[in-house]
Amino acid sequence: MATNLTGRSFVNMTDFSPEELWEVLKTAEALKLERYRGQPHPLLAGKTLAMIFQKPSLRTRVSFETGMTQLGGHAIYLAPTDIKLGQRETTEDIALVLSRYADLIMARTFGHDIVEDLARHATCPVINGLSDREHPCQIVADLQTVWEKKARLDGLKLAYVGDGNNVAHSLMYGGALTGMHVSVATPAGFEPDRAILSESQAIASTTGGSVAVGNDVSVLAKDADVLYTDVWASMGQEDEAEARRAKFKGYQVNAGLLSVARPDAVVLHCLPAHYGEEIDHETSRLPNSAIFDQAENRLHAQKAIMVLLAG
Repeated sequence: MATNLTGRSFVNMTDFSPEELWEVLKTAEALKLERYRGQPHPLLAGKTLAMIFQKPSLRTRVSFETGMTQLGGHAIYLAPTDIKLGQRETTEDIALVLSRYADLIMARTFGHDIVEDLARHATCPVINGLSDREHPCQIVADLQTVWEKKARLDGLKLAYVGDGNNVAHSLMYGGALTGMHVSVATPAGFEPDRAILSESQAIASTTGGSVAVGNDVSVLAKDADVLYTDVWASMGQEDEAEARRAKFKGYQVNAGLLSVARPDAVVLHCLPAHYGEEIDHETSRLPNSAIFDQAENRLHAQKAIMVLLAG
């Protein structure tokens, strides 16, 4: 195992260099293979993960908690009512207290600034389980899934269709770091953050990749090796859901969009899915859909992240 990540936090995709990101992916591959062979790997025996949740989750909680158990450690779930970040006590105090108890902190929050504050004040590694700006653990699992299906990442075209949200942001960074060509198609007014676009394009210029954003779905998805989508309205945007349905009509992964992609294009969705909106059920169950491989890889990718950060 490499030790260059020990003690580090993972708040943004750009916290890892291309070489470090590949170290995580290769570690995830090795841990997954050991798990399939029935080989135990108690690499974090005696260690504790504190999990802070402002948002409920299926995959994030179960994958982190199961992963810590498989690594021989222990995970503690802290619900929104257990820790009222910035209300009952300051984020700084929470970070300092949890650092005295736990070896790792994972936080799934609304504001990205909360995860950044936790990482700034904690004396143990902090992992971003999701924020309104980024979803880096998800994208590590996504890259692992594409690598498994295509045997490479560099040079592949990934087309993301839908909202320019936290998933889109981390995909742009992750694709840039691994030399992929990422195209993001959104309705007008829902494009990704411009600063993130510029930064990811700058990274891509050093890895042989590219990042493009536009509104024409068919053009941006043409000849894609991977088609990726996410919900049109994220958690916390429920009051916008109806209005978004009208604006996002046509930004759906379906048979029509698959017809402009490569014949062997892999279909991805980070879940939960709203079938009939961003993807239809039939497409999600096609042989080239890797949605549930992708969900499984959250477990293996996050185990790799925890092992490399906790040492």
